Amino acid sequence: MEFVHKSVLFHEAIDALELNHEKIIVDATAGGGGHAAEIAKRAKRLIAIDRDPDAITVLKERLSGFDTVDIVHDNFSQIKNIISRFHIEKIDGMLLDLGVSSFQLDTAERGFSFHKNAPLDMRMSKSGISARDVVNTYSLEKLADILYRYGEEKYSYSIAANIVRARKDKPIETTFDLVDIIKASLPQRAMRDSHPARKTFQAIRIEVNSELDVLKTTLDDAFDCLNSKGRLVIITFHSLEDRIVKEKFNTWSRGCTCPKEFPVCICSNKPKGRAFKSVAPGNNELRDNPRARSSRLRVFEKY
Repeated sequence: MEFVHKSVLFHEAIDALELNHEKIIVDATAGGGGHAAEIAKRAKRLIAIDRDPDAITVLKERLSGFDTVDIVHDNFSQIKNIISRFHIEKIDGMLLDLGVSSFQLDTAERGFSFHKNAPLDMRMSKSGISARDVVNTYSLEKLADILYRYGEEKYSYSIAANIVRARKDKPIETTFDLVDIIKASLPQRAMRDSHPARKTFQAIRIEVNSELDVLKTTLDDAFDCLNSKGRLVIITFHSLEDRIVKEKFNTWSRGCTCPKEFPVCICSNKPKGRAFKSVAPGNNELRDNPRARSSRLRVFEKY
């Protein structure tokens, strides 16, 4: 199995972790092992996590030469439980490279891509509710809400209504079945700038994998796991997840939260650390890897 994933903002992420042979690092989305292999070379210990069983198979092969690496098939939302399994109390850094991997997009049968015809799936873990379940069982109102909230799709109601109408005749089974419905739901002017299915596929994928809910709950747990001076390095790929990360980093960095009209502070709130880096890919990376276009790296250091 060839799990290929071109790591985005690779050098920036590695540099942000400030690796040395005294540090315990978690790569919580280890994927094809791009970041993980480099971390393993420079850190005291690496915990490599991924929810995708295909990624785990490849990680075991690619990282087999490192006796300081533990590979875990799990969701990063279980970070506290995972490190406790190895009798680790605190870590010195954690990397989250969010979103869908190149391997998942390029493997047609995984059902993530709107460019390839395949069964509707989109499950990162290859288990649980699938995209097929979502489009064939969710109500019109729930579908429209998901497409609007997770895809920021202007024509969410029209697409949802046509999905419900189409599935009355026969189940929606494949990615191209869904793409055809989406195209029929949009005016021509809405299909000029990007693929008409991009937003809908993003929304359904987020719903299938509970991506935003998992991210929200994981951030506080990841913070709790960090040593003083430990760093949380996160690469996002769309505005919804980037907004969650930015707001959480800002909250942790904030001091007094009392209203401005209060003459003295009564909240006693102190900054928990500092958000000190926000990086977008440069022109060279965008030329070599167009999938990096919406990515952003953010770094937080715990006090």
